[in-house]
Amino acid sequence: MTQSPGHAHEAGPSPALTPAQAFDALYAFCAPALVRQAYLLTGRRELALEAVERAFQLAWQNWPQVARDRDPAGWVRAVAHECALSPWHRFRLRQRHPEAPPADAADRALLAALLKLPPTYRRTLLLYDGIGLDLPETAAETEASTPAAAGRLTRARRLVAGQVPELADPAALHRRLAELASTERLRAAQPPAVRTYAERRTRFWTRSALAFTATIVAATTLTLRTAPTHYEAPIGPAQAISGVPAEVGMGPLSAGERALRLKLQRLADNGPERVVPVAR
Repeated sequence: MTQSPGHAHEAGPSPALTPAQAFDALYAFCAPALVRQAYLLTGRRELALEAVERAFQLAWQNWPQVARDRDPAGWVRAVAHECALSPWHRFRLRQRHPEAPPADAADRALLAALLKLPPTYRRTLLLYDGIGLDLPETAAETEASTPAAAGRLTRARRLVAGQVPELADPAALHRRLAELASTERLRAAQPPAVRTYAERRTRFWTRSALAFTATIVAATTLTLRTAPTHYEAPIGPAQAISGVPAEVGMGPLSAGERALRLKLQRLADNGPERVVPVAR
């Protein structure tokens, strides 16, 4: 059927986004929620911001892989949670100073109950009751089997309910987790700043790798030029020799030695004639 001129033309294909535009769109969509999630995992505002920014820096450094992933938001979320729960944070000096707790008493009680959980329990509870993933997705993201994830979830709920009895209902726990996360107004850096830092970090490590490789090549070349071309037997250490008589100087002759010397001299002067060969 022919379309009349008065009808609207069919919309053409939307223009493809550049990698930077696609990254910025993912960042704008995911970063605010990820910062709130990282705060629930750590109880620290600065660490939550740092973990999310680090996750997006890694995403930009690996953007071809992330862009083709079936769930880019899940990729970044998994990295952000791992960065937030890294055990290396406890060695940092600023981790020894506690941050100001939430103003509301109920929020403080819930956050304290969360932070008393083992990190794996805390992450499982956040993914299932906080974000709303199903059990297989929660197990896959925490790298656990589905029965193990279910066990962690059950124990985490029981421990939280022991600290805050009114949160024994999973629906109430889900609502309170959302409320606690939304009370903290945490703003991550802008996407261009994250991309710029990631590019600088990539250049730094690339140059470091090239410098290290050049150093190894130079050291190998120097070793080959200065190394000996044949085997030289090692010289053994010096050893003391025993049993050799001490060196002594000649002293004066005794009377008997003088008499023997005179006798030998006379025999040499007046002795028999020596045998001399005669030519024929």
